[in-house]
Amino acid sequence: MPSKPAGALRVVFVGDIFGTPGVKAAERLLPGFLRAAAADFCIINGENSEQGKGISPVTARALFDAGADVITGGNHTLFRDKGQELAERDVRVLRPANLPEGTPGRGWGIFDARAGCRVGVLNLVGRAMLPPTDDPFRVGKRLIEEMRAETPLIIVDFHAEATAEKLAFARWVDGLITAVIGTHTHVQTADEQVLDGGAAYMTDVGMTGSHAGVIGLKTEHALHRFLHPMAGNKSGGAEGDVRLSGAVVDAQAQTGRALAIHRFQLRLPEE
Repeated sequence: MPSKPAGALRVVFVGDIFGTPGVKAAERLLPGFLRAAAADFCIINGENSEQGKGISPVTARALFDAGADVITGGNHTLFRDKGQELAERDVRVLRPANLPEGTPGRGWGIFDARAGCRVGVLNLVGRAMLPPTDDPFRVGKRLIEEMRAETPLIIVDFHAEATAEKLAFARWVDGLITAVIGTHTHVQTADEQVLDGGAAYMTDVGMTGSHAGVIGLKTEHALHRFLHPMAGNKSGGAEGDVRLSGAVVDAQAQTGRALAIHRFQLRLPEE
């Protein structure tokens, strides 16, 4: 990991926490990584932290204790009743901002970073191959313009299936935000870059959890879904080959422009 540039804000973004293995990886690997990286702010996508689907007060507390300043989500954030209650009462737990009016929780917030500045975090969910929601492009841009009244440092978690939708959104708001970080597919991409307008971009930061199966699930359960689609889903989590996946973004604190983005993936040693 390159040294943090002088005067820069360093944000660590950790990709989708999947079940107990993902929570364990965050607990054991993240605190040391944040210290070594001299991180100023940490965002974790935790929408699958509770048994692979949803979030709970227990998993949220574990992620905050591991170093998260904000927990973002996606299409599974509100799957559990306790997750809905958590999103309602804790401003640090976000769900996508473009969900219908009246949905529990909030989709964005502005938070204090250790560098002495404030960071805006916006959570959006895509529409391609996902349940219908409000338009993430228009909702996202409107909220970004509101957030810029308080800070130029804005990180967007765009939770979506389609690469084109994520990249198109990043180009739509390039010059207005610090980074658009993609989540949801659980597969880390190698396209990290800083766009012409100063926005860092990465299609997907990947999954934190077991990589021994299929995007977090046991291989046999994933195969069952494809081979027997009408027979009901099995959703047991995989075990072994546990990794912490994410990206580090360095930005100019005064302007909000990204200086660099680096991906990382750390393996949890076998017990």
